[in-house]
Amino acid sequence: MSKVLATDLDGTLIPLSNKPENEPDLDTLRAELEAKQVTLTFVTGRHLESVQEAITQHRLPLPAWIICDVGTSVYRSDESGSIELATAYVEHLRSLIGDFPTSRVHELFAEETDLRKQEEEKQGEFKLSYYCDANQLRKIINLVRDTITRHEAPYHVIGSVDPFNGDGLIDLLPTDVSKAYALQWWTEHAGMDNSELVFSGDSGNDLAAMTAGYRTIVVGNAALDLIETVRAHYDHEPALLYVAEKPATSGVLAGCRHFGLI
Repeated sequence: MSKVLATDLDGTLIPLSNKPENEPDLDTLRAELEAKQVTLTFVTGRHLESVQEAITQHRLPLPAWIICDVGTSVYRSDESGSIELATAYVEHLRSLIGDFPTSRVHELFAEETDLRKQEEEKQGEFKLSYYCDANQLRKIINLVRDTITRHEAPYHVIGSVDPFNGDGLIDLLPTDVSKAYALQWWTEHAGMDNSELVFSGDSGNDLAAMTAGYRTIVVGNAALDLIETVRAHYDHEPALLYVAEKPATSGVLAGCRHFGLI
């Protein structure tokens, strides 16, 4: 059976600055993943260049696959650092949006002063991203949802708060597409069963993947309400869930050991 660790980055695999134990645990995790020939997949909201910066900055183990842009892009990576876009996934997403590209969606919000379009490197063929006032996030999500519904745009909205600066974030993605959607496409494309994969995460945009039926690690720095939501989901299958006491990297390491991945 294949062994796969699919993991979020920020708050999960990446060491926290105030948790010094995370750094040596990352070294241990890297060595054990390599020794056991575990396939590593990153599942993140970051864009590709930001993922590459994180790998260098935090000395992360090199992944075989990178799912980024909140599930709207999938890349294959090799040991030389060469990265190749999964064109089959691109064609799949194009089939979902049809003749309604993100440029047309942006036109729907051209006069909306509560939304500020994010930098170009944070946009994509299937991802339209804005900043907003975090205090108005719920109201703005409802406004955006009403607009795309009214215009029958084949998109849905994900709202979140940037953990680093407190900005409200709005992402418009093709209908149903998320980290979990891309991860499921990847497992099927690779011919794997869900039982071969362990997923680790810490925040709300990991929730769909956490409750998709994979063996799941929730790291110790996750919010209590998220932990309780995931616990309730796996109430009848507790063996699929490991809630780590330790935060971030150290929690991932403990969870991988718990599930026998390493």
